[in-house]
Amino acid sequence: MEPIDANPRPPMAGLIAAGAVVLLILVGAVTSYYTVNAESEGVVLRFGKYLGTTEPGLHFKIPFGIDSVTVVPTRRQLKQEFGFYSPGATSNPDQVGADQDTEKNIVTGDLNAALVEWVVQYRIEDPKAYLFDVRNPGQTLRDLSEASMREVIGDRTVDEVITIGRQEIEVSALARMQDLAKRYRLGIRVDQVQLKNVNPPRQVQGSFNEVNKAQQDRENAINVANGDYNKAIPKARGDADRDISTAEGYRFKRENEANGDVASFTSMLAEYTKAPAVTRTRLYLETMGELMPQVRQKIIFDESLKQLLPVLPMGAKTGEVK
Repeated sequence: MEPIDANPRPPMAGLIAAGAVVLLILVGAVTSYYTVNAESEGVVLRFGKYLGTTEPGLHFKIPFGIDSVTVVPTRRQLKQEFGFYSPGATSNPDQVGADQDTEKNIVTGDLNAALVEWVVQYRIEDPKAYLFDVRNPGQTLRDLSEASMREVIGDRTVDEVITIGRQEIEVSALARMQDLAKRYRLGIRVDQVQLKNVNPPRQVQGSFNEVNKAQQDRENAINVANGDYNKAIPKARGDADRDISTAEGYRFKRENEANGDVASFTSMLAEYTKAPAVTRTRLYLETMGELMPQVRQKIIFDESLKQLLPVLPMGAKTGEVK
């Protein structure tokens, strides 16, 4: 007889089945929930078909790959850089490997060249359209952005692009990109287009800088001349107004004095007509009353008087005798 084992072992198949069940339970537990962060939305797919969109937070789904979730950063400001690349930027992975020199080399409307660097800032507003309507929405946005910028700059001269037309270019390019993004159903809203460095080609950089400096010197000279003009003209006008006011005041004064003299003469003439002798005597006395206080010393003598010297006051100075 064979010996009986006191500790019988379960069959190997039972252990494998038990392990599979435990593993299945663990996999099901791990794949039955997901988390969407605060700046994103979750796009739920069931057997690869769009099921719905979930808000940030903890959510449950059917495990074992039946339901899958793609997290889309719908509440984050994303950007794409053209003609340059900022190291460490995580919001523009589509531009890695792009030919930056080709992107920023743009022909202007007057058949000149300009090196243009710009930034496009955008948001994902429709996660479903962003994931399913276009094969590669990031690259598509990049292509239409470059096409729009070349179209807008191609309608302007190099001077407008480099100097005075930057804001107008940004506004026109933004409107063009928004229209194309909506037409192609990218699920993206373009918020801003910002021009960075705009320069002429390196071969003519020195000459352009000299021309630009000459234009700035011209503008400075014009501003200085306008400042002198604005300072001199008001001063001259003020002096003219002051002289005119002084002349007007003098005219009014002389007119009033003349009118007063006429009125006084008319009044005296009326009195003189009534009593000529009395009026003549009064005028004589009034005139002498005004003159006599101005005389310091006066000696009156008769023409028939002889021996004048003894009569004169000896203590008076010769200059005082009149």
